[in-house]
Amino acid sequence: MKKRIAITLLLVVALAVAVAAGLMIGAERISIFALTEQQRAILFDIRMPRVFLGACVGASLAVAGASLQALLRNPLAEPYLLGVSNGAALGTMLAFVFFESFGFARPVLAFAGAGIATFTVYQMARSRAGMNVERLVLSGVIVTTFLSSIIVLLTSVLDAARLRGFTFWLLGDLSQATYQGFYLTLAASVIGTIILASQARALNLMMIGERDALDFGVEVGRVRLIVFGLSSLLVGTAVAASGSVGYVGLIVPHLIRLAVGSDNRLVVPFSAIAGGIFVVLADTVSRTAIAPRELPVGAITALIGAPVFIYLLRRN
Repeated sequence: MKKRIAITLLLVVALAVAVAAGLMIGAERISIFALTEQQRAILFDIRMPRVFLGACVGASLAVAGASLQALLRNPLAEPYLLGVSNGAALGTMLAFVFFESFGFARPVLAFAGAGIATFTVYQMARSRAGMNVERLVLSGVIVTTFLSSIIVLLTSVLDAARLRGFTFWLLGDLSQATYQGFYLTLAASVIGTIILASQARALNLMMIGERDALDFGVEVGRVRLIVFGLSSLLVGTAVAASGSVGYVGLIVPHLIRLAVGSDNRLVVPFSAIAGGIFVVLADTVSRTAIAPRELPVGAITALIGAPVFIYLLRRN
């Protein structure tokens, strides 16, 4: 119990430090004790929605990854690898090309795309013997590749200026953050985390096996529907706001399990905090590494996440 309390406090403090660093550090250094009018505009109109959105995006992706890994009993179950992120990206792309004048077209179509991709991968991976790990990964790769090809084809209808902006967004971009996008992603991340955390006991039992979970009274079909639906919602809103930010849903839950064990009553909420820390720090690096130019935040998460995943793979 003391260890869990200590980890909770550590994560909360780390999130606060990461947010403070994201607000203060950038091409223009800001001190909260002596703000000029220009610095005030930079802080409240640009950095604050961006940093807060980054925290919500990280939380959403990490919680979706932790829940999918528990439900599917597969450590590789992650929104980016399973094609869920690309489904959301395709939905956003359709909104970007055909429904740009409608404000809520992006999150709605992103959610629809994520949901269709999730359902497709799950159905492809099922067999008479149950869920197959190899088929799940292969199905995710196939769906991801297919959706990526459609996205590439749709980019041919964009002019040069819009193509550059969309390509940068597709790699993970928080530079266009707004308070509206932050509020929408915040609502989705809070609701999704709370409901998925409420299913933690059922997920713990389902990690043993669906038949055993049924014997313990778990409504497997209902839990599966909740996890798939909310994961699609979390990934859809996150991708609509920031593009495809990879490795968050894969790496963060693993690191949390190393710290607190496999109990999803801890893994799900702790993953939300740690995911927020990860993306906020990655975005701070993306803004400052080659300032005043920026790097896609998705490139930074991949540069950090890939070596960490290789280490975890060799460790276990």
